Amino acid sequence: MSEQNKHSEQEPWIIYGAYGYTGELIAREAVRRGQKPVLAGRSLEKAQALADELGLEAIGFSLDNVEQATHQIKGFSLVLNCAGPFSATAEPMMKACITARANYLDITGEIAVFELAQSLNDKARSAGIVLCPGVGFDVIPTDCVAASLKAALPDATHLALGFDSRSGFSPGTAKTSVEGLAQGGKVRRDGRIETVPLAYQVRRIDFGDGEKDAMTIPWGDVSTAYHSTGIPNIEVFIPGSPRMIKSAKSANYVRPLLGIKFVQKLIKARIAKTVKGPDEAARVKMPTFVWGEATNGRGEKKTARIRTANGYSLTITGSLAVIEHLMESQPTGGAYTPSRLVGADLATRLPESGDLVIH
Repeated sequence: MSEQNKHSEQEPWIIYGAYGYTGELIAREAVRRGQKPVLAGRSLEKAQALADELGLEAIGFSLDNVEQATHQIKGFSLVLNCAGPFSATAEPMMKACITARANYLDITGEIAVFELAQSLNDKARSAGIVLCPGVGFDVIPTDCVAASLKAALPDATHLALGFDSRSGFSPGTAKTSVEGLAQGGKVRRDGRIETVPLAYQVRRIDFGDGEKDAMTIPWGDVSTAYHSTGIPNIEVFIPGSPRMIKSAKSANYVRPLLGIKFVQKLIKARIAKTVKGPDEAARVKMPTFVWGEATNGRGEKKTARIRTANGYSLTITGSLAVIEHLMESQPTGGAYTPSRLVGADLATRLPESGDLVIH
């Protein structure tokens, strides 16, 4: 059977937030592969405009009413939620998917969303559906590094992960980052997620492109890597110039102000007007270097590195790889991380990825 015919016989699925920066990129690639997702979002007009261009169907609905959202997605096999900030959209969409018995995927990097999915594990299992947030750059490569390090050092007690990415932000990612700053830094200590200052730890790391100063960030792996590996102590790092690290530390003093709704609204309005995601030519020139380090109680250490495509490019191919996996298999219902759902080799199977090397 041809790939084209195979996709045409599969159950319909939805991209919600399809007219956002990343949602549109995924929709265009899905069509290029012969798939026909239904494009959706709060604005039917915006979803319809893109759908008309791509020869697809469109629907419009908000997530303010879970019952109405459930009605809209009933009969669909899967929803890929690309509408951030996911702090606002993930919970109603997950609940609607559980009731409608549709698999739920998203491209978040928000710790609270990953923890929410795990808290709904039993309900998802009873409904026979998969909840797997973070099926993009936000955790696919780092989650695969974490799972691979656990296999290489099964008694690891501490895990550090990180990535060196030069890509700019899309508007949605920038808005999510602003929310994250207000909530402070996050690490996992003795199995529990703890709030710590921004740039809580600073160290020198070679992510794969030379040694650099790096600082801790409140990245999704603080949640997902624990559920993938059971390692109780986790930190996530990105490189930063001395000025950037100093600015992050200074932000700790104004962090309470960043949490005020009015301030958040002002900053997000400015982002909407000024931030544009990188174009294809820029993405091609921006590979990402992913690193991880596992340590056990005896001080033994394993280090992993992998070079991948630009974060946005990986989100396109990664999310579609997970969708294709779900179309071809029927995993037991429940909450998953990408490596637990598809396998720890998922990152290496994506375009532009190198080998995952552990030493």
